[in-house]
Amino acid sequence: MLSLFDDKNPMKKVLYFILFLSLTSLSYAQKDSLKLGDNYADDQLYASISYAQFFNQPTVINKSSFSYAISAGFLKDFILNKQGNISVALGIGYGYDNFNHNLKVQEINNLTVFSESVNLNSNIFTAHNLEVPFEIRWRTSNAVKYDFWRIYTGVKFLYNFSNTFRFEENGTQFSYKNVSAYNNFQYGITFSAGYDVINLHVFYNLTPIFKDVKINSENIDTSILKFGFIFYLL
Repeated sequence: MLSLFDDKNPMKKVLYFILFLSLTSLSYAQKDSLKLGDNYADDQLYASISYAQFFNQPTVINKSSFSYAISAGFLKDFILNKQGNISVALGIGYGYDNFNHNLKVQEINNLTVFSESVNLNSNIFTAHNLEVPFEIRWRTSNAVKYDFWRIYTGVKFLYNFSNTFRFEENGTQFSYKNVSAYNNFQYGITFSAGYDVINLHVFYNLTPIFKDVKINSENIDTSILKFGFIFYLL
């Protein structure tokens, strides 16, 4: 998990922490003032941790090794019915992906070059994304019931503001940042279900992570599949 902090920025960490505390305080203040029967919204902080894999890889590329993703953010809830158990939510957050993969990616003269990962000691891809999730929500909650069943589904939009491909070959480290063929705007479908804080979560990217590229005359339509846990915090 140390790789989460490859791009060190102490001020950014402080701002994230202050934002987290502020949103938590507002959320708890909102809940504590409600009574049974009142209209309410489940504004929430969310955090997820997932096992991740590249999907739709070219045939010459083997399956990725152990990879993971984490994300965190805030969701604003908008009630659609009197009972308050159906709503939509719009949010904003941050996501981090870390992949051990088998596609060799280089940026040469402003052109992204792809080849098979042969005899590389390591091959890591990392991405930092701005997330904008949109959810359609059903739950068994009310204004004072904090523990409830939920099924949330929707779409998540991603804007990549940093990507890095690193590999070691013959004892030499190579690193390519923000390669030109990377698809900075992506989106995918999400599904979450569970009880109380801990819920199962799936994300499937509907857009490839690269733009119109090939390897050995075969299209590289690589997308991302993530499944793990998401935590909704009031």
